[in-house]
Amino acid sequence: MLFRTLFISVLCLLSVIPAPAAKSIGITRIGHAIQMGAFADVNNAERFTAKLQSKGIEAFYFRKDNGVYAVRFGDFSSKEKARVVAKRLVSDRLIDSYYIAPPNEIVFSHPKEPGWQKPQPEEVRLRHESKLHVATEETKGKPHPKTQNREKDMGVIAARTAERFVGIPYRWGGENVVDGMDCSGFVRAVYNLCGLSIPRTSRDQYKAGGAVTRNNLQDGDLLFFGSSGDNINHVGIYVGSGRFVHAPRRGEDIRVTSVDDSYFEKRFIGARRYFQ
Repeated sequence: MLFRTLFISVLCLLSVIPAPAAKSIGITRIGHAIQMGAFADVNNAERFTAKLQSKGIEAFYFRKDNGVYAVRFGDFSSKEKARVVAKRLVSDRLIDSYYIAPPNEIVFSHPKEPGWQKPQPEEVRLRHESKLHVATEETKGKPHPKTQNREKDMGVIAARTAERFVGIPYRWGGENVVDGMDCSGFVRAVYNLCGLSIPRTSRDQYKAGGAVTRNNLQDGDLLFFGSSGDNINHVGIYVGSGRFVHAPRRGEDIRVTSVDDSYFEKRFIGARRYFQ
């Protein structure tokens, strides 16, 4: 009952906020977002996220370093607008705490703790105030001299963030999810945590960003699979050492797979990079 009341209250609060103007397919920066919940059970986090998604609200869940799951939603133009919604939830005693996630926040900048299976590259440190340089048609292939190194770092951070999802039974979009939406929803959540909004579907994600050859893959690049560029049905995030992280199919845990795996090697279509 409490879960249902919380969900209804969130919908009512969001309904009073003007919807953002429609955006063309591409890459945009994420504004402020609300992070709420301390779900010990991943199923509760998934259920709440799926209900928000079914109403057209951008939401996703992830596992924090302390092992509990949090849910993020919203893309607010200011911290105050996000806080108005969050404070109302607190005043209604539906939640006891919340966090306003700022734009460009780096959630996971370090590898997982001891016991992680993958040898990690040199640790990357990135100041929270670093700004993202989003590739556009005018800037593709021409990285800004002041941000070139930082953009390379952002790709590494995206890869490390993806690794934090390994082992989570990620389900995206509720019971009526279409084929391939779990995998594209997963990579979209990872990039959201890195401050970027990328298209929803794997096909549209393939159309965005800059093309990358297989011999020049870097951490954070997206790998696309299918029968052709017009028929892409799977996507994953490259994490170095010839491996990528992906959501295989609905109900299965997110995992690490080799790019040279015979199944995926035969279906590899291409790669895209979003940090230039």
